[in-house]
Amino acid sequence: MATIKDVAERAGVSVATVSRVLNGISPVAETRARVLAAVEQLGYRPNSVARALRTARTGTLGLVIGDLTNPFFTELANAVEDAARTLGYTLVIGNAGESTRQQDEYIGTLLDRRIDGLLVSSAGTGSPMLREVVAAGTPLVLLDRAVPGVAAPCVRADGAAALGELAAHLAALGRRRPAVIVAPAGTPTGDTRLRQFRRALTRHGLSLPDERVGATPDPRHTGGRQVMSALLDQPEPPDAVLATDNLMALGALDEIRARGLRVPEDVALVCYDDVPWFAHLDPPLTAISQPTAELGRAAVRVLLERIAGGDPDSVVLPARLLPRRSCGEAPPGPAPHRPAGSRLP
Repeated sequence: MATIKDVAERAGVSVATVSRVLNGISPVAETRARVLAAVEQLGYRPNSVARALRTARTGTLGLVIGDLTNPFFTELANAVEDAARTLGYTLVIGNAGESTRQQDEYIGTLLDRRIDGLLVSSAGTGSPMLREVVAAGTPLVLLDRAVPGVAAPCVRADGAAALGELAAHLAALGRRRPAVIVAPAGTPTGDTRLRQFRRALTRHGLSLPDERVGATPDPRHTGGRQVMSALLDQPEPPDAVLATDNLMALGALDEIRARGLRVPEDVALVCYDDVPWFAHLDPPLTAISQPTAELGRAAVRVLLERIAGGDPDSVVLPARLLPRRSCGEAPPGPAPHRPAGSRLP
């Protein structure tokens, strides 16, 4: 069985350096990469009990995720687990199910297990439990959702530029009555996306009155369908709808089809968050894609810096627009210039 000394020899570093890498206190990237490669090649497994006795650490990280039935959070949890495992940590996951009470129960359970650090994608607007975690000195990083009043770094995506591109896209396609389905209602994430989209629309001469903003406490299929129904019942229903969550987008799509309406002929549909099979729907669904894998890796990196006693900054990564046919075909542009004498393909 390989030992830590074997790993050190294979990587050409000291035993102390290997120990620092495995405990999340990384030296330069090149050295860290050599150590991790040696760990994988030799199949080295740290003695977690001995390490815990030496360092007062358990080699375990906790993750409380918003809702594992949501494909975005499933992918995010997978990225966090993969990054943690690569660095020699075990990840314990709790599913909040978008319930603050359930979230707090999982946080309490994870703290009882003496985790080294905690990642939380908060349900709702947070809870006193998160402030207690900070007060107790447990390393905490917020993931995807910032929480007012909780002094911890947050790793999230920013969709301002992508929403600006979406507003321009809708304007170019002649969509004049955009609407939004927002959830969770009243949370920083939902409020930020609504504010950014409203500003972007204004820049392109489009308005988003309050009656075309549908908020729901249920960020799932049912909530999306209910809000879509109310929007379509308006005297002047919207001709484009942005759902700020992928499950709500599917609920909205079901309601559109149940009424015999067509996407995009009768109403354009856009989802904030992309899912791999959105490209295979009929029509393929336009989406704003967050860099999910990068968010997961960055969250683990920031948390390990916290565990090591550092004070890392928050991380904000850009989202991007993926235009597909659910908004309609782009208007034809000018014919491309062809040199004299060239032939059509």
